[in-house]
Amino acid sequence: MERHFDEELNKLKKKLLEMADTAQSMIGLSVRSLIERDESVAKEVFPLEEKVNRMEIDIEDYVLKLLALRQPAARDLRLLTAILKINNDLERVADQAVNIAEISLELMKQPPLKPLIDIPHMADLAQRMIRDAIEAFVHHDAGLATQVCEHDDDVDRLNEQLFRELVTYMLEDPKAIARAVDLILVSRNLERIADHATNIGEDVIFIEEGKNIKHHSQDEPQ
Repeated sequence: MERHFDEELNKLKKKLLEMADTAQSMIGLSVRSLIERDESVAKEVFPLEEKVNRMEIDIEDYVLKLLALRQPAARDLRLLTAILKINNDLERVADQAVNIAEISLELMKQPPLKPLIDIPHMADLAQRMIRDAIEAFVHHDAGLATQVCEHDDDVDRLNEQLFRELVTYMLEDPKAIARAVDLILVSRNLERIADHATNIGEDVIFIEEGKNIKHHSQDEPQ
């Protein structure tokens, strides 16, 4: 019975890996479409959202079935409930990538506002955070999960830096406001993707150590 349960958990992990790979691809495509101003690349993102949505439903149904049939306790229960949360975070990452692709299509209708430097850097960091968070989950690596959480500050700093720069553009030229706001929204979506990766990292730490570090609760007295 135990071995069969382990096999089912491995199937779930593979499904999550595929979902994470698809979400990462969506981030890459959406930001690439923005940089290259390529409408065809942006439109590649939308069918992938449908794929991710199907995966989310499939994984959720699988987990709920295991919870009902196996009635797991302790660590296995933590694992299955964390998978439900990770599943939701990955679906939200895909939503954020769609948002970026939609903004990219709008920005293509206007001249470029500025060279894009911080946004590709943020995208690279966010993608790496998602990849490392899922790897930490699959390999039970709380140390790697902790590193993911620490990188969230790097993305936040880039987001704040870009925001200040774009506000300057708006103050200097009112005609730049619409484009600057769109780029702020792109940056905010990337920052949220990093937040979702951080959530996954926190879930991995909870699975492996039974410790809830959300809202810095690791610093609070037990």
